[in-house]
Amino acid sequence: STPYSRDGRKGDGRVDRSRRQGRGAGGGRGGGGFREGDRGGLTVKARSGWYKVTIPHGKKYDKKWLVPALQNICSVPYTPVQFHVDHNRVHFYVDDHNTANALLKCSHKITDSEGYKVIVHVNPSAPPSFLLSDLKPEHLEYLKQCMAKRFDGSQQALDLNNIRTDPDLVSQNIEVILNRKTSMEAVIKIIEENIPELTCLNLSNNRIHKLDELAELVSKVPNLKTLNLSHNELKTDRELDKLKGLKLVELWLNRNPLCALFKDQAAYISAVRQRFPRLLKLDGQDLPPPIGFDVETPTAIPPCKSFHSSTVPGIYDSGNRQPLLDAYHDGASLSITTPYSTQNPSRSSLGEYYKDSRNLKRIKDTTMRFRLLKHTRLNVVAFLNELPKTQHDIASFVIDVNTCTNTLLSFTIGGVFKEVVVDGKSRESTMAFSRVFITVPAGNSGLCIVNDQLFIRMATTEEIRRAFVAPAPTPSSSPVPTLTAPQQEMLTAFSQESGMNLEWSQKCLQDNEWDFNRAAHIFTQLKAEGKIPDVAFIK
Repeated sequence: STPYSRDGRKGDGRVDRSRRQGRGAGGGRGGGGFREGDRGGLTVKARSGWYKVTIPHGKKYDKKWLVPALQNICSVPYTPVQFHVDHNRVHFYVDDHNTANALLKCSHKITDSEGYKVIVHVNPSAPPSFLLSDLKPEHLEYLKQCMAKRFDGSQQALDLNNIRTDPDLVSQNIEVILNRKTSMEAVIKIIEENIPELTCLNLSNNRIHKLDELAELVSKVPNLKTLNLSHNELKTDRELDKLKGLKLVELWLNRNPLCALFKDQAAYISAVRQRFPRLLKLDGQDLPPPIGFDVETPTAIPPCKSFHSSTVPGIYDSGNRQPLLDAYHDGASLSITTPYSTQNPSRSSLGEYYKDSRNLKRIKDTTMRFRLLKHTRLNVVAFLNELPKTQHDIASFVIDVNTCTNTLLSFTIGGVFKEVVVDGKSRESTMAFSRVFITVPAGNSGLCIVNDQLFIRMATTEEIRRAFVAPAPTPSSSPVPTLTAPQQEMLTAFSQESGMNLEWSQKCLQDNEWDFNRAAHIFTQLKAEGKIPDVAFIK
């Protein structure tokens, strides 16, 4: 016998073998949902309203095969409503008697790849649940007021944690269940129309198991940086693919079933970071820098993390600036300034920086001045990640020390750079920068930045003439083939961070197609396994 043999047995409430072969006549069976007509043709009792279509054992069929197969033999065109799987069965709804009748006649007309007939059951039904959950116009107004109370304008943050139990909604008998399509769509529409500048959204404790509707956030809430989806019912990390366009800096997924699918924390972080490469914080924990190299544990000032200033230019130009997270104090601030000008900024090469410029001659409004300051190291590095990719001329650097005490060092770095567009090619225009850092001790071996002020302008004629003229230094410890300036800087940074000499560092980068993150991940893994020979660390 087969797992499906029971479907041909008589007396079990299903279609018997004689019916399947068209020999039965008379006697409606199957709970009143259908009855037989001439030559065993099943028909649905005429009535108005909805019908639920069930395919026993339908879970094993691909929807892309099953739906077209039924549509090809169904005499009435139809659209399946709320197609879903429940245990081993597939269900969907239709709202027309003729369609329901035509679908019922499709039973046993399709043979699957294993030689079994596809069975179709049709029964009268209440409307699909999502139709019952439609919010009325007056309900939407209450929801809007409820969301306004939960919105923090100073942080551009909206807290919808467990909104279903909100007293303001419960008192009006309004159900806002965010795992229902219409409820989520209503919430997103209110956000789009009233607070499109939202940067932080909390959707925890809402029984969310699919993220289809949340995909709208990518285009409708483009500034979203923090998203809390904890304490929900997300079962697979594939759901996160629907949100890949979001430029998230912080994400919460803890207490979802998907978290139990990974063998360890590293695999979990890797899977999430594949979708959100700019992520700096996951489930409330700072993520390790993508390069994965050991950072000396801070001792003098616990909130700070050490860095070596010689690595910063290489990391900044490497295409991935997340490792700069270790250079900043937890409470760091950053601002960017461009020269005051009355010309149209879009026509200038500084246009990309102009929109974030905090030039006090131009910005008079105190609220705007505050908003243009980037606060906390998470926001600072997230902002730096948004700036154009660059290639600095290290030979042009001039460093001035402004203030130096036992507890504070302030210094200025100036020089020239170009923007890297694609494939390592640079824009024609050369720009100059001046950057003032205020730093404090971090541990026993480094500094961390508490304030960073970046000033960018167009380079002078003389600066342009002298820029990028001196060849980038070629490491003397080994013969290195001709490399581009970004590759040379990446090589230097990789060698300094990994501790390997230039020859082995270059080999690691080349083997990983000059992908800094991937090379760092492989290095960390091999080092942990003790597979890197001592000669690699001899300089």
